[in-house]
Amino acid sequence: MAAQRTLTRRELLRWSAGSLLAAGLWPGALRAEGDGAAADFRFVVVNDLHYVDAACGRWLETVIARMKADQDQPAFCLLAGDLANDGTREQLAGVRDVFKTLGVPVCAVIGNHDWLGFDDRKPYEELFQKQLSYHFDHDGWLLLGLDTTDGQHWAKTAVQKPTLDWLDETLPKLDKKRPMIVFTHFPLGAGVQYRPANADDVLARFKEHNLRAVFCGHFHGFTERKVGDAVLTTNRCCALKRGNHDGTKEKGYFLCHVKDGNVERKFVEIKPA
Repeated sequence: MAAQRTLTRRELLRWSAGSLLAAGLWPGALRAEGDGAAADFRFVVVNDLHYVDAACGRWLETVIARMKADQDQPAFCLLAGDLANDGTREQLAGVRDVFKTLGVPVCAVIGNHDWLGFDDRKPYEELFQKQLSYHFDHDGWLLLGLDTTDGQHWAKTAVQKPTLDWLDETLPKLDKKRPMIVFTHFPLGAGVQYRPANADDVLARFKEHNLRAVFCGHFHGFTERKVGDAVLTTNRCCALKRGNHDGTKEKGYFLCHVKDGNVERKFVEIKPA
């Protein structure tokens, strides 16, 4: 039997995530069995709220009420970008204030609509402090939020150098065996519309890690892809005044359940009053 060759970091970044998987060179997936098995918790993922005005606030109050009414109470909430529609302080504050009423930690990543201008994201940074690229722990799991924006650009984008540098500095410090969830605004799944040009380079950085799920937004519609054992998804939007790109009419969010080292999810539909 031929010995397995160890790839250099330069080679890993040159290979696409799909190529790594096809070649059987995604060892993080091999660590999944049994890791995080004791954890049992729920969380919600909401993407593309596109808050415009007070009417959107009342819509989001309905969303929050549905989350609180569910018998499976979430431990935290992930907001996968485009919280606001125009990146203004008033819109972002409206989202922040209504989600405070959920009563659990709310963790966001920035979307292209959360920039006030092509070089101005000051309102977001002041209202959602230290929520660009960051990580936190919950019940033995690692959760990473990534800034995948390229200013206000919405198509033909690339994940920018500060995020790539943050990953290169942070990932080597994290326990590779711990199960991991990533959430972003721009979709990372292969072939999904509006995927950044260097999405494969981003995914390749997780090759050595126990990546279990990636939740993304920006494309308003359900998609599902796999890299190793990790499931990469986008979802329908949760906006009152914006529609879905895939032509579907449903609006809502994901309710996710972590159990036995896996992440299960179900779509919760919210209908306007």
